[in-house]
Amino acid sequence: MLEQKELEEIKSYLEKAQNPAFFFDNDVDGLASFLLLRRFCGKGNGVAIKSFPQLNATYSRKLSELKPDYAFVLDKPLIDKEFREAAHERNIPIVWIDHHPVPDYANEKGIFYFNPLCKEEKNVPTSYICYKVVKKKEDEWIALLGCLSDWFIPEFAEDFAREHPDLLTFTENPAKALYETEIGKIIKMLNFALKDRTSNVVRMLKNLLTIKDPKELLEINKKTISMYKRYKQIARRYEKILERAKKLGKNESKLLFFKYGGSLSLSAEISNELSYLFADKIIVVAYTKGGKVNISVRGQMTNVRELTAKALEGIEATSGGHEHACGAAIHVEDLPKFRNNLINLINNMK
Repeated sequence: MLEQKELEEIKSYLEKAQNPAFFFDNDVDGLASFLLLRRFCGKGNGVAIKSFPQLNATYSRKLSELKPDYAFVLDKPLIDKEFREAAHERNIPIVWIDHHPVPDYANEKGIFYFNPLCKEEKNVPTSYICYKVVKKKEDEWIALLGCLSDWFIPEFAEDFAREHPDLLTFTENPAKALYETEIGKIIKMLNFALKDRTSNVVRMLKNLLTIKDPKELLEINKKTISMYKRYKQIARRYEKILERAKKLGKNESKLLFFKYGGSLSLSAEISNELSYLFADKIIVVAYTKGGKVNISVRGQMTNVRELTAKALEGIEATSGGHEHACGAAIHVEDLPKFRNNLINLINNMK
């Protein structure tokens, strides 16, 4: 975890900023990180980043549109050189809070980088770090959403479960909390809502900034109706795809390799749930669209980040992630090679 002086430094940037822009990863950990910081300082705009794994150059235009005095980058493992240069040219400091492997340019001029992995092996979600910065008890539920979405049980989860037994039954198993509780249902709803068109996501962010009780998110009202509409749309597709994938888990192989296509990528969500259902397997979900493949890899018993990196040798790819949950993007013609490499590596594992 970050030292107290580092948490105070992040807070000082929030307090100094007059018009901050928050660029956050397009998942619930990133969303919760944004909400915690934005609700604390009461200023600025949020931008959900859909490029993977990096914050890519196309988001440089937001620096011109929003004219921020600080750019907070949350839960993104990489930032394209063009974006960094655009911020530097405009004299906009980048306050980068993350928990992925540290890139070699993290401490270049104009970047203030905060990552617990700089000093220790223990990994915590970005939303946990942001909660430690703001320390707002009333926003603890937001931090809990972000932490559980990244399969992390924070120390305040037990007290929260005691105060809200209808939302969370305390467990030290994050997957159980994620897939068997009402708080987990909220996380899935938010994950799906983030996949809506930009105008609806912007509306959702404004509504989330005003919600004081997580139970509001389990009710259909003016603030949640568009979220529920999107949730129902995606949930139908999600369940159909998940059922197809689950059939592959019945074999005795250590690998569950599932490929699908369509108009919407749900590979991260599907691979997470498959990892919960088949905890002893290495899960690979490959989403194909056009000439590209987005791959999500999960494995509770294996360092899948290292495994994926080895399977990608000799393949043009972008990749990133954590020890037990990572992803990659490759060309569709390279998918058979990746799969074969993976099978050979798994077969040779002790």
